[in-house]
Amino acid sequence: MSEAPDPEVVELATKIFDLARQGRTEALMAYVDAGVPADLTNDRGDSLVMLAAYHGHADAVRALLVRGAAADRANDRGQTPLAGAVFKGEAEVIKALLEGGADPRAGTPSAVDTARMFAKADLLELFGAD
Repeated sequence: MSEAPDPEVVELATKIFDLARQGRTEALMAYVDAGVPADLTNDRGDSLVMLAAYHGHADAVRALLVRGAAADRANDRGQTPLAGAVFKGEAEVIKALLEGGADPRAGTPSAVDTARMFAKADLLELFGAD
């Protein structure tokens, strides 16, 4: 039998995930710099990078990547931050993730697959796909 999570830890984690969603980069980086893992994930496997990327916060994405977060860390459904950014049409986030080493072919569906689904020829060209 597993122990119930400490409510204070859950509250803190919720706050940190919200900072990523909101793009509050300075506050988020204060927690990461104090020891919160840059690759922290929630109960669905969404990393801080995924949450920041999906909500269009390129500066937060860059700051997390500089601090060692993985650009391609997939969530529990196999989705990557880059595919999410393609889905949402977040050009600056796409650029930040690619600069951070994201692989457009990683994940299910991949960023390439997502660009194909939505007929984003410019992104397919950027990803070197046809």
